[in-house]
Amino acid sequence: MTADVPKIQDYAIIGDGRSAALISNRGSIDWLCWPRFDSPSIFGAIVDPKIGGHWSIRPIHDSKVSRKYIDKTNVLETTFARDSAKVVLTDFMSVTSEENKRKRLWPEHEIIRQIKAEGGDAEVIFEFNPRLDYGRVVPKIDNVGKLGWRFGLGTHVYTLRSDVDLDCFKQSRSAAAVAKISLKAGESITLSLTFSEEGPAVLPPLGDATAERLNLTIDWWRNWAAQSNYRGAYERQVIRSALALKLLSYAPSGAIVAAPTTSLPERIGGDLNWDYRFAWLRDAAFTVHTLFGLGYKDDAEAFVNWLLHATNLTRPRLCVSYDVFGERPPPECEFKHFAGHRGSRPVRLGNAASEQLQLDIYGEVVEAVSHFFGKETPDHEMQKMLRQCGEFVCEHWHEPDNGMWEERDQLRHYTHSRLMCWVTLDRLIEMHECDRISGFSLEKFKQTRAAIRQDIEEHAWNSNLGAYAQACESDKLDASTLLMSYHRFEDASSERMQKTHARIRERLIPRIGLVHRNEQSKGRHEGAFALCSFWETDFLARSGRLEEAHEVFQAALSFANDVDLFAEEIDPETGDALGNFPQGFTHLGVINAALTLRDIEEGTHKMKRAS
Repeated sequence: MTADVPKIQDYAIIGDGRSAALISNRGSIDWLCWPRFDSPSIFGAIVDPKIGGHWSIRPIHDSKVSRKYIDKTNVLETTFARDSAKVVLTDFMSVTSEENKRKRLWPEHEIIRQIKAEGGDAEVIFEFNPRLDYGRVVPKIDNVGKLGWRFGLGTHVYTLRSDVDLDCFKQSRSAAAVAKISLKAGESITLSLTFSEEGPAVLPPLGDATAERLNLTIDWWRNWAAQSNYRGAYERQVIRSALALKLLSYAPSGAIVAAPTTSLPERIGGDLNWDYRFAWLRDAAFTVHTLFGLGYKDDAEAFVNWLLHATNLTRPRLCVSYDVFGERPPPECEFKHFAGHRGSRPVRLGNAASEQLQLDIYGEVVEAVSHFFGKETPDHEMQKMLRQCGEFVCEHWHEPDNGMWEERDQLRHYTHSRLMCWVTLDRLIEMHECDRISGFSLEKFKQTRAAIRQDIEEHAWNSNLGAYAQACESDKLDASTLLMSYHRFEDASSERMQKTHARIRERLIPRIGLVHRNEQSKGRHEGAFALCSFWETDFLARSGRLEEAHEVFQAALSFANDVDLFAEEIDPETGDALGNFPQGFTHLGVINAALTLRDIEEGTHKMKRAS
């Protein structure tokens, strides 16, 4: 261990389906927003180690650090080893079924941290340094005797308790409280931080009751993970990605946020720092396909219900993103008081991209709903939403927009936006022909679909480039063109698609397993976009190039951190994680690529056996 500021890949995540905390491999909680993902931070050292606040538990002496999640859970174990002695730190947010909650004293939100000495005695240092409202409020902490320490802001009440006397903590200049505690071999200490804003705070007992909450939490995560139907070579990574997505879901509404953090940089020291603590409609099709593909039908249904509620508030025009309750995110602003992660400023709250015109999201929504309902007929309200999407696309498909990468300069006629407008109408036509939707002009939709196809084939294809370009009449490459086969616009084995992939390999792939999203991002010295690596895996599999697909997939998976988590981007030179973390879109890509490989190989196997 060193005193250096942790890198993005040095973090792991715990959560309870309502909020999440990021914990470094130094044993420090450096990011926590309660009660929701987009609430103000309590600990924010990840974006400013001086004033952000943290909660650190670690041995006094330098140690060799290793981490793991308890198998098929989101319970984190960090082991600090020195000679024959070990200190094991277990971190989790308490979670269980609603039935179990009704039988017990169960807090609204709780983080439990347990530390145990194994194989020898150990000295441990604790630092508890909350900084409320994004580091702007230093709370007054009151000692309330057997009820521990209490502090708060407005109606929010936080309580820290332990099975050791908290009077051993001393005030310091750098932290609200510091303590050095000696542990004999086999001894352990438990600390519980709870949050309440609805009436009297629930303070569950410690001791044996803490062990019970740990066991219930482990059981809950394992029971959820066991619903997965994936069995294959990549089961470890698929289950971890599914568990990461579950951590990004907001259980009360079914929404899934893009990431639990704000402003982790896409370029260290740069200004490409965005707030991702909201739910993007673009993720919709991938999310539903993933949840259904793995067997999580209840989660898929919850997400679709949130999707219908959120879009109902703004349609026929859709917002790019919404908060977990389906409301518009707050206006984008900058926190001048935060130094930023490793000096990367500004730190932002809210995301202005939510008000952009991004025409691809209509296709994502229709694709998601079409996939969800399968052969069933959507209800009246859902059909109304689908028709509105189709009519909006018929009227606006030819307009330039900001595109899926949310560029903030000029509007362009992006190929991917055109593609997803085509998907909107194609899926609606399919549903109409299966008598699953009615109430629109089939001929109008067919004519518009044909016009969009012609526009893509004539104007997005660049014969000089020998590839589908990023936008109509453009000479720039974009990895999103690989999705044309995923969305069934053009077969992956076609001459044009194979040539497009060849050009992308020449210009956008710095090494196997890494893909830049487009030439502009490469020119800005951003990292490779992790999701694009899994798009390439999917494309190769659909091309019948299965051996190459596995090679790319395995290389891409190797860039995960030590607990199989991905950020948004990867530095091609160092392999360091860049961007918000962990990134839901990336983990959706992991699962979708694994499902494509499984499904195609099972189909190939059956065909071979049949012949």
